Amino acid sequence: MHRREFLVRSVSAAGAAWFFPKSIVNAIADQVLPSKFSASDTVTLGSTGIKTSRLAMGTGTVGSGHHSHQTALGVKGLSDLLLNGYDHGLRFFDSADSYGSHPHVAEALKHVPRDKVTVLTKSWSRDAAGMRSDLDRFRRELGTDYLDVCLMHCLSEGDWTDRYRGVMDVLSEAKQKGIIRAHGCSCHTIEALRAAAKSPWVEIDLARINPIGAYMDADPATVVSVLKEMKTAGKAVVGMKILGQGTLRERQDEGIKYALSLGVLDAFTIGAESKAEQEDLIRRIAAA
Repeated sequence: MHRREFLVRSVSAAGAAWFFPKSIVNAIADQVLPSKFSASDTVTLGSTGIKTSRLAMGTGTVGSGHHSHQTALGVKGLSDLLLNGYDHGLRFFDSADSYGSHPHVAEALKHVPRDKVTVLTKSWSRDAAGMRSDLDRFRRELGTDYLDVCLMHCLSEGDWTDRYRGVMDVLSEAKQKGIIRAHGCSCHTIEALRAAAKSPWVEIDLARINPIGAYMDADPATVVSVLKEMKTAGKAVVGMKILGQGTLRERQDEGIKYALSLGVLDAFTIGAESKAEQEDLIRRIAAA
């Protein structure tokens, strides 16, 4: 059986679990994908030159108000979880101001070589002064001289690239000064996602994607088409909501296989809440 036929049959057979539009089936079949994946695979984030692990360790499950399921573990608990991931080859720490996870990541950073991990964080600032202040505060809270990735968090406006130009300029300047290595955004509407795809400023996009459309900006086929545009433009695409914020908790293999099959994600983030859960994720990715 030829590879394309095998993929089409495999995806079609999964139709009992979820519905794949024909366009998604064909897109999966057309991708040239590795024969085997690992959570600890070294990947390059788009055109940034940043190398990190395929799986990022999320710290913001149901994260808002400086709290999340992960920060509820306490500074030591979450730090130990991040270090356990590091021991298993994971090199990508996904944090945010709104999760309240900076102190937890800072504790983990005390125990690993700084240049061996990628620290991503996110700011809600919508004005230049606020972003400048956040960049200084974030580095103090994280105990690091630089941030690998800083994203504008949770954008929803279709005209955000015009409306928040001042914030974008601050991040561009910070990159020139070596304060950050790359900038971008996370989007929470399809209009914002489309604007990110068209903006040369966006180097990394954190995008919501899963096979059932849970907590996403639009249906999977629509979102994938925009992510392909990003990928073609050389942007890094990091997937989030891979398990639909818990909606796919009983169907984790489906969500993981879907993310890996698309061929548009450089990496993806999932927030484990225990070492056992984290190690189970690592096994599932290897088995996908």
